[in-house]
Amino acid sequence: MKILFFSAKPYDRTFFDLHNERYGFELEYLETHLGPHIAEAAQGQTVVCVFVNDKVNAEVITVLAEKGVKIIALRCAGFNNVDLEAAREKGIRVCRVPEYSPQAVAEHTVAMLLTLNRKTHKAYNRVREQNFSLNGLMGFNLHGKTVGVIGTGKIGAAFCRIMKGFGCKVIAYDIAINAALQELGVEYQDLNTVLSNSDIISLHCPLNEHTHHLIRAETLQKMKKGVMLINTSRGGLINTPDVIDALKNKHVDYFGIDVYEQEEKLFFKDLSEHIIDDDTIQRLMSFPNVLVTAHQGFFTDEALSEIAQVTLASIDALAKGTEPANKSAILV
Repeated sequence: MKILFFSAKPYDRTFFDLHNERYGFELEYLETHLGPHIAEAAQGQTVVCVFVNDKVNAEVITVLAEKGVKIIALRCAGFNNVDLEAAREKGIRVCRVPEYSPQAVAEHTVAMLLTLNRKTHKAYNRVREQNFSLNGLMGFNLHGKTVGVIGTGKIGAAFCRIMKGFGCKVIAYDIAINAALQELGVEYQDLNTVLSNSDIISLHCPLNEHTHHLIRAETLQKMKKGVMLINTSRGGLINTPDVIDALKNKHVDYFGIDVYEQEEKLFFKDLSEHIIDDDTIQRLMSFPNVLVTAHQGFFTDEALSEIAQVTLASIDALAKGTEPANKSAILV
């Protein structure tokens, strides 16, 4: 059986080729993202494998079904880019990787937090130029600070545990309370209380109709002046122009993102020789207190191995007419 990959990078080939030795699927990799412009390429395919920025809307799913596709496999956890109802109507099964080393994203969140605070990225560049001055590199102690975590699923929970290790007070908001985190001292509060009482806020929730632009002018005003805000979850959780205004009026002192609402035009590409016409991201990156990484949070050896193994196992099970061992991997 053949699997057609979209948005494929060299590291996808490395890990999927390695773990495919167990299954013997025929793998074909396309660098282009999936969308209406390329859906015809699925002619004769049984399985397509997609990533976070592939467009798998009703139009694309209709074409995939006409071309004989039976399985759409997401090699990621999020699925807001897939029209699940359209897939169900066309009889296409959809699977995902519900979790892949939650520690990878949680640890990257901490790395961004520490970088913004202690300005290690600026110190690195200074020292390479033989500038050993400390002016402008002042940070603050994390110990004793209040960290607000919005979303305490696998990744949010891992982040909570790390921040407790720093000696922080951790408060959280989620529609479901994690009793194990409560035992560790994490305090669940309503959203407005978390927003208003936190020195640092980190987002770890899925993107849906309830969380879209969760962070906007209204919610930003509820935050402490001087707050640090970090998003390693989904770009659409944040109304970026509103955050830019908050940065300009110094209500937000630190802003770190590993995701961006319009990232499909930018991330996972080398645009160093191109002019970027996205004025919003250009304005954002002009601030000295902003740190942007290009959806790097998942990018560890352990996470990529898990992604490849879970994706291939799910495809194998569905192709055989059975269900994967991890039931949460199945969306349709």
